[in-house]
Amino acid sequence: MKKKKTPDSVTVNRRARCDYQLGEELVCGMSLTGPEVRQIRDHHVQLKGSFVTIRNGELWLNNLTLGAETARNIRLLVTKKQLQTFARAKQDGYTIVPTKLLGGERHIKLVVATARGKKKYDKRETIKDRDINRGKY
Repeated sequence: MKKKKTPDSVTVNRRARCDYQLGEELVCGMSLTGPEVRQIRDHHVQLKGSFVTIRNGELWLNNLTLGAETARNIRLLVTKKQLQTFARAKQDGYTIVPTKLLGGERHIKLVVATARGKKKYDKRETIKDRDINRGKY
């Protein structure tokens, strides 16, 4: 019997964990072309500076950098129910942030989270706690 392989993380948005307090996460598909899929599988992708918006009843990933190309907007594949939960979170003052790009065997998925921006003193406190925990071990 074959073991089910967990998807490999192609890239991670490290700034998201630093700048935002992350909430509920959702894994969604992406509408990509063939060359885009190849560039993602070859790890020629950056999530840095990318963000998610809701336009015309669809979820869009903006400013995804693929290889040497300029940033591009990509439609995300979610159900209507998931879209409604994100729209509700957006109205409550949350931001939708891409956190991780998964590229397993067959499908390429994007992990998106609702987030609330951290203040400068919150960021300093997080760094302080991390340093304290690092010293314990």
